[in-house]
Amino acid sequence: MQTAILGPAQRAEALARMVERELDILVVGGGVVGAGTALDAATRGLSTGLVEARDWASGTSSRSSKLIHGGLRYLEMLDFALVREALKERGLLLERLAPHLVKPVPFLYPLRHKGWERWYAGAGVALYDAMSVSSGHGRGLPVHRHLSHKRALRVAPCLKKGALVGALQYYDAQMDDARYVATMVRTAASYGAAVANRARVVGFLREGERVVGARVEDVEGGGEYEIRARQIVNSTGVWTDDTQALIGERGQFHVRASKGIHLVVPKDRIHSTSGLILRTEKSVLFVIPWGRHWIVGTTDTDWDLDKAHPAASSADIDYLLEHVNEVLATPLTRDDVEGVYAGLRPLLAGESDATSKLSREHTVAHPVPGLVVVAGGKYTTYRVMAKDAVDEAVHALDQRVAECVTEDVPLVGAEGYRALWNARARIAARTGLHVARIEHLLNRYGALAEELLELVVADPSLGEPLAAADDYLRAEAVYACTHEGARHLDDVLTRRTRISFETFDRGARSAREVAELIAPALGWDDDQVEKEIAHYHKRVEAERESQRQPDDLTADAARLGAPDIVPL
Repeated sequence: MQTAILGPAQRAEALARMVERELDILVVGGGVVGAGTALDAATRGLSTGLVEARDWASGTSSRSSKLIHGGLRYLEMLDFALVREALKERGLLLERLAPHLVKPVPFLYPLRHKGWERWYAGAGVALYDAMSVSSGHGRGLPVHRHLSHKRALRVAPCLKKGALVGALQYYDAQMDDARYVATMVRTAASYGAAVANRARVVGFLREGERVVGARVEDVEGGGEYEIRARQIVNSTGVWTDDTQALIGERGQFHVRASKGIHLVVPKDRIHSTSGLILRTEKSVLFVIPWGRHWIVGTTDTDWDLDKAHPAASSADIDYLLEHVNEVLATPLTRDDVEGVYAGLRPLLAGESDATSKLSREHTVAHPVPGLVVVAGGKYTTYRVMAKDAVDEAVHALDQRVAECVTEDVPLVGAEGYRALWNARARIAARTGLHVARIEHLLNRYGALAEELLELVVADPSLGEPLAAADDYLRAEAVYACTHEGARHLDDVLTRRTRISFETFDRGARSAREVAELIAPALGWDDDQVEKEIAHYHKRVEAERESQRQPDDLTADAARLGAPDIVPL
């Protein structure tokens, strides 16, 4: 298998391929479930297309808590099947499918009550570990341990002494969600899927009752195309109801959006060698290690406003600061917040008691011939959702189709990653880059890091860090456009890198340097470079303004002050 390249020329070629002949499966929606569905279908030998209205993972799948986890709190709800399934998937991702992208992360759970709470919480975490091991894929993570008050404060000196009587420490896993999706799209393309972002479905083709294809608008190049497919899979997350409306049919279930916001603060503001999980009156709060930062989240509130750009209000930010400060010896303030991002969870809301769950479980339906809908679920179980969606679709194909094989299909970059990791000091010596830079590249690209290093050999200036975001090399900005499908400055600063929330200026000071770096790869003239920079600055200011507003309505209005797409 040759790793696919997702540059401008390959996007145009993919659109042409989808138009020229009928596909077996067309997937609508380029988030984690859509990308997973395309990979599943392509690896069964089906001719597969994938279209996304904006950028890969531009919705929910780039705005999560960045966790791959079994859902410890679902044990308390006695949802053992969901936890067991998620723990198996967590193990597969860590050990086999994406060891370069998914990493173990420790969490400390402070205990506030002597006696009963240690027994109660300890039993839950012990069951969590046992279910992980019994899945056959959980032996790579350390088991939980009980900590005294003194030992807990050694692990997390940031905690108030009176905020705990002891603690439990356990392990889950984390990843860069947007990078994971982009890597999965490349993997699907490497197995033959035709993939195109900035390609919006504006209607469906029908023959009688049957859906036989989609009308797709090329948002970048203009024009509208008819793509015919034997089965279409709608995997549009919180946009599920909107997509269903294009066929004029009421769905068997509805998807409700729940907003979750996250704060990003520098590593030195919270002194701990472990992440934290804290109970609130409504749910749980995570403090998650993230490179040279911490991610603090999340909220859980209804959202029925703009789905493309959910806005974090001042009240949301205050809520998180108030709750995390209940346990921190040195409180966080607004001045400590580097970045803020908000995402929407797709929760199932049925029309009757039989289908109403409002849960993280997923549902697959076949509302009309030729159209499959998959919705709900959680990031960790995307592969199961994709399998179920393709299983449903192939029932209607008049041919024998192979069973799902994605349990044994590593994402691109996984093969050879561990060997290269072991050789990182030698690679550093060969390239002249610091070993920490090599580790950074390997943990973001796996074995594909060699492709970035080739760019640096060809142009040594690309081996320099970005001036205002020195965690990232200049080569990474270029590679995002030549190999990973980035089409705009916002794609690079927000999803291929996470500069938009990892710097106090939200990436504004990096905008010009990055725009000028990627202009040749995307064929931009000076006028388009200026448009991209102006658009990005407007986006940052609109987000800042929304975060000063007192509630969702005013925050949404402020965020909508910046346009969505930069015209080419």
